[in-house]
Amino acid sequence: MLSRLSTAMLAGMNTVTSERTSRATGSDHLRQVLVLAGALLAVAGAAVGSGAFGGQPIQDAAGGALSADATPIAPAQQAFSIWSVIYLGLLAVAVAQALPAQATSPRFRATAWWVLASMVLNAVWIAAAQAGVLAGTVLVIVALLAVLARLFVVLVRMPPHGGADVLTDATVGLYLGWVSVATLANITAFLSAADVGELGLGATAWSVVVLVAAAVLAVAYAVHGARRPTVILPVGVAMAWGLAWISVGRQSPPLENAVVSVVAATAAVVALVSVVVAAFVGRRRAGALAASS
Repeated sequence: MLSRLSTAMLAGMNTVTSERTSRATGSDHLRQVLVLAGALLAVAGAAVGSGAFGGQPIQDAAGGALSADATPIAPAQQAFSIWSVIYLGLLAVAVAQALPAQATSPRFRATAWWVLASMVLNAVWIAAAQAGVLAGTVLVIVALLAVLARLFVVLVRMPPHGGADVLTDATVGLYLGWVSVATLANITAFLSAADVGELGLGATAWSVVVLVAAAVLAVAYAVHGARRPTVILPVGVAMAWGLAWISVGRQSPPLENAVVSVVAATAAVVALVSVVVAAFVGRRRAGALAASS
């Protein structure tokens, strides 16, 4: 009798503890508000970066060092339209995580602060570019890439459980893929503006090295995230998009370069094919595991 009573009391205590941990905390509400504010900051920063509020368009800032024809691996101007999709996705994610039903979402608890950090860094990067501090843009975009890589790792580990989670996967995937290409282009722009020379290889050879590195990075993302197609497919699409526009940009003056154009196009194909193959293999493995269990 006493044993049964103890068991019942313990079960009741566990139920109360579970209910308490599932309730929204002050930290949850603070997170929801700050992430929503961060999304608005990111959109405002984008407007400034486009020149809408008197700021210089990014391609004209820093003496044109970040323009589409500044270096052999700068994407053509059309490539930057992907930012509109990314910003829209970030705003949608911020609204989704702010809904009352998402206050205690384990996935948003694990990722939303990182999303906020990425949006703040994005705004800081635009400010650094507007101020012409190229070294600052490199430091910020590398930090941004590190934050997005951390988000990628977390999202791969935690399967999505609904539309808000899939939306987060797609947005972060596009964001990571594009920033991966943009980081390489940003570093190259800084080195070019710093007049470090061609370091013995020449501009074309170094461009090929950088583009091969981008393709290798895309394959690494695909391998690591094979079990999470909702994340890696957007990563591959965004990287392929950026690399393809590098190829297009090198097909006309002033930096026409057939070798770089072909390598960039090849890297774009590698980025896209690798994530598609990884997603297919990942789904087959998941299906096999489900069938055997």
